[in-house]
Amino acid sequence: MIKLHTSRFGVLDVNEEKIINFPSGLVGLPSLNRFILIDHKDTPLKWLQAIDDPEIAFIVVSPSLIIAEYSLDLDKSVKQYIQLDNEDDLAVLVTMRVNGEDVIANFQGPIVINSRAMKGVQVVLDRPGKSYQEVV
Repeated sequence: MIKLHTSRFGVLDVNEEKIINFPSGLVGLPSLNRFILIDHKDTPLKWLQAIDDPEIAFIVVSPSLIIAEYSLDLDKSVKQYIQLDNEDDLAVLVTMRVNGEDVIANFQGPIVINSRAMKGVQVVLDRPGKSYQEVV
């Protein structure tokens, strides 16, 4: 167990098996490699809490809860990077942020996690003609 002193949740006892490793960090945060998911009350939202910097946490949600027909075709190299052999082990999350009165989901940088290997990566999508942010 790791004892984590967070700014949002106080002191957490973290089971090391629950830690998701991001070898490359997240976009803009390459030195943050270890995170946990924390349920947000009784909602489908979660917090992606950094272990390496307890001040940093992001609200995340499954994109299919925002866009029912959401799909993501992962490149073979991404699947290899997160050691994904079985699609059932894949979790996809998008970050959310508040902008004035709007809540915006970021579809340009989905976070993909192999829930069996506990390994993840944030991918950056570049598809012309597609909207990457969705007001919720």
